[in-house]
Amino acid sequence: MFRILIVEDDSNTRKLISAVLRQEGFEVISAEDGLAALEIMAHAHIDLVVTDVMMPNLDGLELTRELRVGWPLLPILMLTAKQEPLDKRLGFLVGTDDYLTKPFDEQELILRIRALLRRAQIVNDQKLSFGEVTLDYNALSVRIGEELIQLPQKEFYLLFKLLANPNQIFTRLQLMDEIWGLESDTDDHTLNVHINRLRDRFRGCTDFEIVTVRGLGYKAVRHL
Repeated sequence: MFRILIVEDDSNTRKLISAVLRQEGFEVISAEDGLAALEIMAHAHIDLVVTDVMMPNLDGLELTRELRVGWPLLPILMLTAKQEPLDKRLGFLVGTDDYLTKPFDEQELILRIRALLRRAQIVNDQKLSFGEVTLDYNALSVRIGEELIQLPQKEFYLLFKLLANPNQIFTRLQLMDEIWGLESDTDDHTLNVHINRLRDRFRGCTDFEIVTVRGLGYKAVRHL
């Protein structure tokens, strides 16, 4: 069970988010400001943080800066009533992974949280090996036997996602969401270009292939 920390100074909003997440099967811990959140982080394992921006004592921007020092890979979702582009940029500059404006749709909140958790799991797996193939997440590289292939970031993430879940079908929307994020302007064409580049790069590899599932999306098949 994933444990999520909700950092929100408004008690009604905090209770609402907590109830929504518990209904989805998450374990929830809550804090009324950034200082209380840091105290919790020092003593409990947290898988993801949902934080408001405007809070007393330590606001969401400062909290995110602090979290990035001690927990650089921790997924952070920022909630705010502000809608100015500058506020959004500030959130990403201090290290938030995603951003949701209040009032928010409860289902969208859940979708964004699940997407962030899936991405975090990919990061934590670091390396993936099968047959003659080894994918190194830190180096963004693929080794096939003695050959080392360096990939652009998005191509690597896409390949790692598919190969880490062999034979699982991912819709186009799932892949665009998890690799590029919900806020991006990525479309089918961008995804198709990346899939085709991967197929061209690994056309001679017999250990795996990327298969198009008509009407659904893509999957990776390992030939072991």
